[in-house]
Amino acid sequence: MLSKLFKMMGVCGLIGLIGSAQAAGSWSTSVPGVMVAMSDRETRSQSMTPPDSVQVHNRVIDRIHWQLEAPPGSAINAWLCHPEQCVALSGGRGTVTELAGRQVSAPLQFRFKLLPGQRPVRVQGLQVIVNYQ
Repeated sequence: MLSKLFKMMGVCGLIGLIGSAQAAGSWSTSVPGVMVAMSDRETRSQSMTPPDSVQVHNRVIDRIHWQLEAPPGSAINAWLCHPEQCVALSGGRGTVTELAGRQVSAPLQFRFKLLPGQRPVRVQGLQVIVNYQ
């Protein structure tokens, strides 16, 4: 009876180790602000990638929490982009789930464009928290 219990505990421990090897995680970063000066050309932030200390091989995005700061009253188009897809953003912060399933190791980037007739604006406080599985 006792040996069955130890075997069962061993199997449960192994399942726990396998599960933790594929456990969900997150990484976060911020990049310098950008001056958005044109309506006919995108302004791009620096690329954002996971830190070297984070093991993301064969992992995929679950959701991305983002934040940016634009001057009050400024009207700009904003996107959060993965090499395979861009998602339109609205407001100063939010959560993106449209990139779920994409490789988490690929670089992300904020992109901006002024509306026609809009004066140049500085967008700063560019931050992401990337949750992955």
